[in-house]
Amino acid sequence: MKELLDAFWRAAAYCLHPRVILLSLLPLLIAAGGIFVLGYFFWEPAVDAVRNTLESWALIESFFRWLEAIGAASFRSVFAPLIVVALTVPVVLVVSLLLVATMMTPALTRLVAARRFPHLEQKHGGGWWASVAWSIACTLAALLALLLSIPLWFVPPLVIVVPPLIWGWLTYRVMTFDVLGDHASTEERRQILREHRWPLFGIGIVTGYIGAAPSLLWAFSATALILAPLLIVVAVWMYTLVFAFSGLWFAHYALAALHRLRQSTAAAPLVSDPVVDLPL
Repeated sequence: MKELLDAFWRAAAYCLHPRVILLSLLPLLIAAGGIFVLGYFFWEPAVDAVRNTLESWALIESFFRWLEAIGAASFRSVFAPLIVVALTVPVVLVVSLLLVATMMTPALTRLVAARRFPHLEQKHGGGWWASVAWSIACTLAALLALLLSIPLWFVPPLVIVVPPLIWGWLTYRVMTFDVLGDHASTEERRQILREHRWPLFGIGIVTGYIGAAPSLLWAFSATALILAPLLIVVAVWMYTLVFAFSGLWFAHYALAALHRLRQSTAAAPLVSDPVVDLPL
């Protein structure tokens, strides 16, 4: 717990570093540009396609008539855009995570290593292609888990538990690999993942819950859908900051764990040699 809290406060302080703030702008610009392009060309076709599909379902049409009967007819006009946004936000979340993992996390790790562990040897246990493959594999596994867990979202207690657990697992697996990719060997990375699995998973869960905050942008009013492209960009910026903090938290914790591991490994022969050399 001491190591977790120490890494937490260090990560929060590093978020105010000018270099971190500048680094957060690149994923934001790329994601925002992609969102505006896709929104300009595909927003209305996507909403029309969802609306036509819903109107073709008799059950949904009965639901709309029931809404009209209780005086909530206006909800019919925002139902299709709401579904499009609901399908878009998870994709934005995954893209933001991957952009931060590939563009920011290595730079943030180098910043933490240079300031806290300048003499930590780099053993390059995971290359760039290995990181990309690992991120894609973990992302596909997380998306599959989300898809399979959708029925659980309709159970009130589980809807606030299951998705953050999945996002926490994804964040923990992706961020830890990227943080340790340059400095740890393959064996050291596996040992840290094994020995510190639950603290790292805990960091992922906490950042997963923090990452759910941008989704609250859609909870204030249905009229927020009018500003959907702008709000999605704001959500991307918030996701970027959350994942930057997450990357810093993982970097401080994982590099400190690697430093302690190497210290204990280097000290082991000094302790064991006198015992081995004792005469029988």
